[in-house]
Amino acid sequence: MAKKLSRNDERLRRHARVRRKVSGSAECPRLNVFRSNAHIHVQIIDDVNHTTLAAVSSVSLKLENGGNIEAAKKVGTAIAEVALKANITNVVFDRGGYIYHGRVKALAEAAREAGLKF
Repeated sequence: MAKKLSRNDERLRRHARVRRKVSGSAECPRLNVFRSNAHIHVQIIDDVNHTTLAAVSSVSLKLENGGNIEAAKKVGTAIAEVALKANITNVVFDRGGYIYHGRVKALAEAAREAGLKF
């Protein structure tokens, strides 16, 4: 009988499947999202040089409740501001195996409104 995978194991499989096709470079880095129940984290990564170019989270912004849509919007706006200061305008969005819905969608739309292109 096949072993039942946990929700996180299934997410990691989806993420690996997406990562086979999505990769970031210095010209167009990858915007990676990780969400937990309490917080949301986002990084801009150059996969060619294996470096993190920018990172923002609801923890670093010291938000009172980092696990809701409003916090995701603030994190999306903040990562766009940090990226634009670092002369990064184009990114490839990596949803991290999560469904493009709720907090992930709110973060992406806030980053687009703040000036990132993807």
